[in-house]
Amino acid sequence: MTLDQYRSVADRLLGPWVSAADRLGLSPDQVSVIAFLLAVAAAGAFAAGSSPLYAAGALLVLLNGWLDVVDGALARHQGVASDGGDFLDHVLDRYADVAIIAGFTAGVEAYALGFAAVTGVLLTSYLGTQIQAVGIGREYGGLLGRADRLALAGIVGVAAAVYAAPIVAGLNVVGLLLALFAVVGHLTAVQRFLGAWRDL
Repeated sequence: MTLDQYRSVADRLLGPWVSAADRLGLSPDQVSVIAFLLAVAAAGAFAAGSSPLYAAGALLVLLNGWLDVVDGALARHQGVASDGGDFLDHVLDRYADVAIIAGFTAGVEAYALGFAAVTGVLLTSYLGTQIQAVGIGREYGGLLGRADRLALAGIVGVAAAVYAAPIVAGLNVVGLLLALFAVVGHLTAVQRFLGAWRDL
């Protein structure tokens, strides 16, 4: 179910964004920082828990995800791709993930569920980079990659703006998203581990 397999499609749509960032004199690192700040703003909107702000948060999350693709394309376009830029991007992505989940968690006050969700997400990402560290190559696959999570967060933000009442077991659509991140995040981490273990 991962959207990462469509990176080639996204790459073809990046041209105008990369050109605009280049004309503005932005560096890839600056784009990464802007993407992170959008995630923090989204977290604040989700934490407020009101319908209009959920919709705003959804838009900010989707922009965060898109700029997370733009920064790498801009680095290649400018010929400045580097390990340092890749490292900064990964660090800011993890902080962005934590911020978005924390915002959702605070908005519905489901802190135990939020803890399970954020650990699942972080372990998924950790396994991806750890697999790269042992020389197999960066792993984006699994049941739920970062692109999938951001897309779902955006969809849920819009859904919560429209309907915030409990749906199942006292959980509204945001609570269900956190539960999904918790369960599927850990399953994705295990899936990545087992795939890498076989390769090793």
